[in-house]
Amino acid sequence: MEIEVLPGRRSPLGATWDGEGVNFAVFSENATDVEVCLFDADNPTVETARARLREVTAHVWHGYVPGLQPGQLYGYRLNGPYQPAQGLRFNPFKLMLDPYARAVAGKVDWSQPVFAYPLGGPAEDLDMDERDSAAGMPKGVVIDGTYDWEGDRPLRTPWHRTVIYEAHVKGLTARHPDVPPELRGTYAGVAHPAIIQHLQSIGVTALELLPVHDFVDDNRLLEMGLKNYWGYNTLNFFSPDARYSGSGDRGGQVREFRDMVKALHRAGIEVILDVVYNHTAEGNHLGPSLSLKGIDNPTYYRLVDDDPRFYMDHTGTGHSLDTRHPQVLKLVNDSLRYWVQEMHVDGFRFDLAATLAREEHGMSRLSSFFDVIHQDPVLSEVKLIAEPWDIGEYQVGNFPVLWTEWNGKYRDDVRSYWRGDPGTVNELAYRLTGSSDLYGDDGRKAYASINFVTAHDGFTLNDLATYNEKHNEANGENNNDGESHNRSHNFGVEGPSDDPGITYQREKQRRNLLATLLLSQGVPMVLGGDEMGRTQQGNNNAYCQDNEISWFDWELDESRQDLLEFTRQVAALRREHPIFRRRKFFQGQKIRGSELEDIRWVRPDGEEMDDDDWETNFVRSFGMLLGGDAMMEWDDHGNRVYDDTFLLLFNGADDAVTFTLPATPRPAHWEAVLDTAKRASEQEGGMHAPGAAVELAGRSMLVLRRVAQDGERPEVTGESAGADKTTAESY
Repeated sequence: MEIEVLPGRRSPLGATWDGEGVNFAVFSENATDVEVCLFDADNPTVETARARLREVTAHVWHGYVPGLQPGQLYGYRLNGPYQPAQGLRFNPFKLMLDPYARAVAGKVDWSQPVFAYPLGGPAEDLDMDERDSAAGMPKGVVIDGTYDWEGDRPLRTPWHRTVIYEAHVKGLTARHPDVPPELRGTYAGVAHPAIIQHLQSIGVTALELLPVHDFVDDNRLLEMGLKNYWGYNTLNFFSPDARYSGSGDRGGQVREFRDMVKALHRAGIEVILDVVYNHTAEGNHLGPSLSLKGIDNPTYYRLVDDDPRFYMDHTGTGHSLDTRHPQVLKLVNDSLRYWVQEMHVDGFRFDLAATLAREEHGMSRLSSFFDVIHQDPVLSEVKLIAEPWDIGEYQVGNFPVLWTEWNGKYRDDVRSYWRGDPGTVNELAYRLTGSSDLYGDDGRKAYASINFVTAHDGFTLNDLATYNEKHNEANGENNNDGESHNRSHNFGVEGPSDDPGITYQREKQRRNLLATLLLSQGVPMVLGGDEMGRTQQGNNNAYCQDNEISWFDWELDESRQDLLEFTRQVAALRREHPIFRRRKFFQGQKIRGSELEDIRWVRPDGEEMDDDDWETNFVRSFGMLLGGDAMMEWDDHGNRVYDDTFLLLFNGADDAVTFTLPATPRPAHWEAVLDTAKRASEQEGGMHAPGAAVELAGRSMLVLRRVAQDGERPEVTGESAGADKTTAESY
């Protein structure tokens, strides 16, 4: 059925309802004809009308259809050359999903002809398939974008106060006994008070969600009875995936996501999205035609220069988006701005970010991708986190100002030290203090380092102390997938053990790693579930495990409950003491009026470490003395920030080590505030005099706070004596 189409506008791209009708606009530089197809809401396989978009402005095909309402399902068909050898893959028999659709209904049906060529044909993708794909295609949904945010505003939590919690919408909520069954696995489930209260109890200020952009389950996985659980297979960059919605897929997913953000903001928790702009679900030259490939393949994807049938692959997925092209940059930035302005998210973690900044010869700080974000008044103000590598480049420390980075060196060096590897103390010292070797000379501060020990890809904290080898058999790839070099330690038994000695060592190791993470300078990121001993049974690549391997088990035994309480104790220590979340790097020197240097490294005999100590491979034990009155930082009101002085003692050796507590210029004692050799229920403190001998158990960490003999904080003199001072409450 033909319908009336008015000229409409080229902007905004996508389907925009204005109360009286819908404006459609789609970019295609190489198409010769574009039609918008409408589908029945009750039976989305039935096409009810088709309209040709006759107007073309700046390569944008556009038209306005009066009378259409929110809830209308639609897609595009594009005419043009089908010449894969030249990089052109137009096929009007294939329905394309609007890349700017604000909601997506349905999922890809792989039993339908969603490939632009006949599968199994002798010419592969060089022949065009003339069967209609509409019945197997998800459809765009016209939405009413109005929403009552009830005064919600960005939280703008400073980086130095930020604690990130990485989690999956479904995994976090699917088994929580206090979340109603109908809300489990949904955005609404994340917003449930039981989830929010848990996050608050461990000091979380930002929830980083694994991908929620609408994505595709790979046919290969479905045939094996598996799913793409993580979601790194994006189809649309604007729509929240409806699989996490309890409100349907006709726009309800948008409202439910907004409700979740609003609830988290009210609780003081920001929302960060893990976003995948480096590739899509369309794969290589033999992949399906679902959206960008059939809309304008040479515009959106990076093709091999001398053989454009094929794709450049910097992502390991068979292809890469071409962020050198202005229209691709516009797509990415329009998507980012939409999620900030219309969905109120607070930041992004960019998957394989090095790919996005690739120019002709690799990643460049001068790339167009960085330029457009840095000059954007919206995006330059949100949290920007890079995964600073792709399959060909490892760029940790090389991103420009405004960017923070997943610090892979932090993960590796902390794991290596606590595993007992030789020669690791030097590197560990950099990681504990904000990685100034990576971020100290380019205008960034200590919080440029997103510190993590575990993440979604890899072992959980529990498994890091339980398995030496990966156990990914459930993934159906003969245990060939996933990282084999995990820097883990199973303490003599592979997998679960009921040996009390092994159990104690494993529990202690988890406390070591959590305490190190939360008390390091930089921004800590806790993998969801680590705080309560979540296991994936040794699977370090659970990308396809939408089941109890990945879902959080909230029924805690005594050991797991104690680990949760320990996490709360360490999180409170970080929150209450600015010395553990400085903005500036340490200088290793005194300031006027300070009693001690801002940092000093000590040997077990209490004396300061020298060059020989740092260069000795067998050194496993050392102390880090943090001068709380030498911070040289000010709060937002201009008040000088000070804190207690702390001594952190580390013993990475198997055997116990005796430390002599260092003396300080004025009379004081050292109070034990955290001991990883003890369970949370056993933390009992205790006072020690300077010069006293303290025994550290093998592979353990002890945190001590300096307390004046009269119980008061030591007097601050000199430059800061008459200045207003502030502590954790306002910093």
